[in-house]
Amino acid sequence: MVKSSKARTQRKAQANAPVHKRRKMLSAHLSAEMRDEYGVRSARVCKGDTVTVMRGDESIRGNEGKVLEVFTKTGRVSVEGVTSEQADGTAVIRPVHASNLMITKLNTEDPWRVDALKNRKEDRQ
Repeated sequence: MVKSSKARTQRKAQANAPVHKRRKMLSAHLSAEMRDEYGVRSARVCKGDTVTVMRGDESIRGNEGKVLEVFTKTGRVSVEGVTSEQADGTAVIRPVHASNLMITKLNTEDPWRVDALKNRKEDRQ
């Protein structure tokens, strides 16, 4: 998507990307079972998906929870149970970048999304 090899140019392109391109940047890897089922390596993270945090410090790595909110502007996702503590002791939702997640269960309420994944599998065969 980005043609330059310069890090700052890539960051600028991501920051200034239009919404239809930014949405593609919000994808995460699928688990091994789901990869076999749908025949694709990654999918877009949506609200209601169950994800596992694969990267980050020890306090959040390995946590599994539902996606509460997706922030398309920053490319981050809020996950149930992934919080950080403020100075006064209150827990605050800690956004995690979508590339640091692995989708373990898809939210299949949207029939269009399931059809799109199955069509991608058919296209690959």
